[in-house]
Amino acid sequence: MTKFLLAVHVLAAIVAIGPVTVAASMFPPAARRALAAPDDARASETVRLLHRICRVYAAVGLAVPVFRFATAGAMGVMGDPWLITSIVLTVLAAGVLLVLVLPRQEVLVEGGGEGEGTGTGVATRQTTVQLAMFTGVFNLLWATVTILMIVRPGSTTGA
Repeated sequence: MTKFLLAVHVLAAIVAIGPVTVAASMFPPAARRALAAPDDARASETVRLLHRICRVYAAVGLAVPVFRFATAGAMGVMGDPWLITSIVLTVLAAGVLLVLVLPRQEVLVEGGGEGEGTGTGVATRQTTVQLAMFTGVFNLLWATVTILMIVRPGSTTGA
């Protein structure tokens, strides 16, 4: 049963988190292109599609920690420091995605990044730069969690 849970956990991480990290990384440059060419329907649709991928797969990604806890329980490692660290980093990554990345994407999809009382170019540039930075933080957190899952400090597997 442990191997099954581990396989489902890893597959869920690949299928759910992978698309979010890729789509979120592609979003800022796509948004800049769409904002530079407001009449380009294809560019606007690309931005909407990338945002939809991020939203949908963020929801699907909830399966990853569910299977992580099931797997950790079956393996008897719930109290191990590497697992606790990975849980904290996962919560941080989810927070960055839900609080910092998705709302900024929404601003760019819906309103073009315009801020009250500011010029379109300044507000848009600031929004896309912040979005790129927060997306990088999100991806870095996930990369760190992935490394912890592979290396597992203190593991008896020798990995």
